[in-house]
Amino acid sequence: MATAGNARGACLIVGAGDGVGAAVARAFARDGLAVCVTRRPRHLNQLEALAASIRDAGGEAHAYGVDARDEAEMIALFDRIEAEVGPLEVVVFNIGANVRFGVRETTAQVYSKVWEMAALAGFFAGREAARVMTSRGQGTILFTGATASTRGGVGFSAFAGAKAALRQLAQSMARELGPQGIHVAHVVVDGMIDGTFARSIATDIEARLDADEILKPDEIAKNYVWLHRQQRSAWTFEMDLRPWKETW
Repeated sequence: MATAGNARGACLIVGAGDGVGAAVARAFARDGLAVCVTRRPRHLNQLEALAASIRDAGGEAHAYGVDARDEAEMIALFDRIEAEVGPLEVVVFNIGANVRFGVRETTAQVYSKVWEMAALAGFFAGREAARVMTSRGQGTILFTGATASTRGGVGFSAFAGAKAALRQLAQSMARELGPQGIHVAHVVVDGMIDGTFARSIATDIEARLDADEILKPDEIAKNYVWLHRQQRSAWTFEMDLRPWKETW
C-alpha cells in the first residue's frame, strides 16, 4: 500500500509495447496504481500516447524513455519513481527480445544483444525492485517469460538461452525474497499474442481472435493483477498462459 504522503502506490512496467505491456499498464491503472511505463527513448512518443490514454480513462500514468540494459539509467529510474510518483508496489519486466536464427547464423552480436535485453536488463529491474521493496517488507516482481524459458527450440538458441537465464533469476529471487515479504513470479506466455506483429504475419487474425485461438493481451494482464493480489499463504511462483487449442 502507499505510504503516508503518497496518494497511491506505483507500478512500473519495463517494456511497455503495444501488446502485453500496454495491457498490463492499463490493468494496473484500473486497479488503482500509478503506472510508470518504459521503452527505449526512440519509442517515447508511443509511450506518451499510452500514458495519455490511461490518464484519459481516469488513471495516473508516467512515461520514461530508458534503455533497460544501462545500469545507471535503471538505478536513476527507480530512484526517480520512488521520489516523484510513489512507492513501487509492483514491477513488471516485460522485454521480449524474440529472434530466430539458425545456430550457424547466430553472431556474437545477436547472441549478446538478446541476452542483454532479456537477461541482463531483467537482472537490473529485479535487483532495483528488491532494493526499494525489501525495506517495506512487501511488493510484487513479475517477469514475462516464454516457452523458450523451459524448452529450447530450433532456431531459438539465443532467445532460449536468455529466457532460461531470466527464469532462473526469477526463481532465485523468489526463494531469496519471498521470506522477506516480496512476491516474485514468472509468467510463461505460450502462443501468438494479438498485436502489431501478429497482425503483420496473420491474415485471419480476427477469426482466430473470435475463436479464442490467439492470446488476448487484456486477458493476459488480468492474471498479472491476480498474481499481485494473491494472499501470501498461497503464492504462485510460475504460471503458464496459452490459448485452449495451443499445442504444447
